[in-house]
Amino acid sequence: MLREHRRGFLTRSLLAATAAPALLRPSTARAIPPIPHRRPSRMKMSVAAYSYRQMLTADPPRMDMFGFVDLAADLGFHAVEPTSYYFPKDADDAFFARWKRYAFLQGMDVSGTAIGNNYCFPSGPKRDEQIALTRKWIDIATVIGAPVIRTFAGPVPKDATEDQAFDWVVECYNEVLPHAESKGVMLAVENHGGIVATPQQLLRLVEAIDHPNFGVNLDTGNFQTEDPYADLALIAPYAVNVQVKTEIRPKGRPVEEADFARIVEILREALYSGYVVIEYEAKEDVLFAMPRHAAKLRKLL
Repeated sequence: MLREHRRGFLTRSLLAATAAPALLRPSTARAIPPIPHRRPSRMKMSVAAYSYRQMLTADPPRMDMFGFVDLAADLGFHAVEPTSYYFPKDADDAFFARWKRYAFLQGMDVSGTAIGNNYCFPSGPKRDEQIALTRKWIDIATVIGAPVIRTFAGPVPKDATEDQAFDWVVECYNEVLPHAESKGVMLAVENHGGIVATPQQLLRLVEAIDHPNFGVNLDTGNFQTEDPYADLALIAPYAVNVQVKTEIRPKGRPVEEADFARIVEILREALYSGYVVIEYEAKEDVLFAMPRHAAKLRKLL
């Protein structure tokens, strides 16, 4: 019953998006949320380790993942999103358990984690590597207490069509989702270019997979379209994690500061409950910019 309801809504959304893009406004997109909610929206703040990538990857590093927890706690965040790339390459379960204990003692939840996978490969060694990476991090997510993993779909290879790449991505998710379900972990695909650059492409993928442990990682800075906010409103009902950028890049217009109030309202109307993760990419030094953006978002939530 739930799947029929969800597929029906997706079909109507796709038809509306294709036939009348000018009519895609928040009120239309959020009329029937496909993910059932029983309560009003409840949101908490988190911060992505990716925001501090220059410090984490400096030579020598200016911060490690324990220092990231400290900084997030000092800034008043409720949780951290430890991006997988910034843990030591040789980290084992004992290391991750120690890191989880440290975060807990600082009063920090783990809102999720993120991997840099690419599923746009046919069957073979390259795809096997991506599947192994995902399975590994599903297991690590259970150790650190991350309920969701941000994943990518990937770009279309030069020697393939988009439909071929789409099928490969669906096959990959269908292969790893049973393991994620067995571990109680959600996999969230991000609107990150490639075969999910537009809301229509993203809705097509969500409809094709239709698994209870699959959803969208809504990145508010990645729809570089004529009306990014309308596109965010269309996808918000499918979000199981939200990463907020501090800038918006509308097509044909200069980069502008993101309207946090408008984004939060879109999420509330979509009945989104969960973490809103600041993922900082702007030019200003993150050490100066993050306190300001965190304070602004905190007031809105």
